[in-house]
Amino acid sequence: MQKEFAFFPGCVLSQAAIESKMSIEAIAPALGITLKEINGWSCCGASQAQKVDPLATLVANARNLALAEKMNLPVLTTCSTCLLMLRRAKAELDGGQKERINTFLAQGNMQYKGTSEVTSLLWLLAQNVEELKSKVKKPLSNLKVAVFYGCHSIRPAKDLGFESSTTPTSFETVVKALGAQVVPFEKRLNCCGFHAVYPAEKSAMKMTSGIVNSAAKSEAHCVVTPCPLCQMQLDIYQEDAQDIAKSNVRLPVLHLSQLVGLALGIPAKKLGLDHNVIDASKLG
Repeated sequence: MQKEFAFFPGCVLSQAAIESKMSIEAIAPALGITLKEINGWSCCGASQAQKVDPLATLVANARNLALAEKMNLPVLTTCSTCLLMLRRAKAELDGGQKERINTFLAQGNMQYKGTSEVTSLLWLLAQNVEELKSKVKKPLSNLKVAVFYGCHSIRPAKDLGFESSTTPTSFETVVKALGAQVVPFEKRLNCCGFHAVYPAEKSAMKMTSGIVNSAAKSEAHCVVTPCPLCQMQLDIYQEDAQDIAKSNVRLPVLHLSQLVGLALGIPAKKLGLDHNVIDASKLG
């Protein structure tokens, strides 16, 4: 397993999903990983900015990548949307845009070279699953988990390319390595609705409710996702979504890093489980 990374937290880990940052920083030492946060990183654009100004978005992410290159480290992020944006930018830069974009970076005495790869926590763990198993101290044998990939963990396949976008297996492999039981879950590849919650609130709430109820129907004790934006949508908006759907179901929604932390024997408070909106304290 790669032991040192240039860590790109992204905006959401710095504010609304602080528990995701807490938990990945808690599990890293237990996994033998050193995270060095990229100094001066900026917002990736969250899959929205490129619709307004694609050039500025590409320059911003070229700068983020160039900062990591100065550290001589690969980039690790735990936000699926940041993963998509950084990998999409890298593909554009390596595909012929590097010289053009470097003319903008040169104004800040920076240069993109293309030397730092971009990966995610999910991918890293899936590629090193036997090592992960060896680190487990408290197998989650009594826990039934509904794994929810979220769009930007697997789609668009051409930008991500880690595994099939229709039959992915990485997440199930990681959760099973933690000792938990993965339950059949009809909506595991659905969209959570996060990026549509403001322009299409009713539709997004219907999507959120459907995911939670599907997981509950499979008798899951919790939903787990590798994407903090999906976690926010399914956790923060769950009460509202279920009230609209007239459903009494309430289900804890965990970040992947929180689930890993529980299996590594890290205390629930250190993993930020008390920050989750739907009570997840009993899982720890």
